[in-house]
Amino acid sequence: MSSLAAVSGSVASIGYGLAAIGPGIGVGLIFGNGVQAMARQPEAAGLIRSNMFIGFALTEALALIGIVMPFVYGK
Repeated sequence: MSSLAAVSGSVASIGYGLAAIGPGIGVGLIFGNGVQAMARQPEAAGLIRSNMFIGFALTEALALIGIVMPFVYGK
């Protein structure tokens, strides 16, 4: 029985590792495209920057949910 508990704990860790891939890619895309947009239209940099940080916050919220879920559903 103790080996089953060890397996379920490592499955939760693997699950979070997989869940962190999406937000990591999302943050890279948000900031990469934000910098590119500011380079193309410098006059809109303030609006682009604020939208970029809102998108960053929403994307990071997904990562935080991924951290919490193994603890919520774990036993």
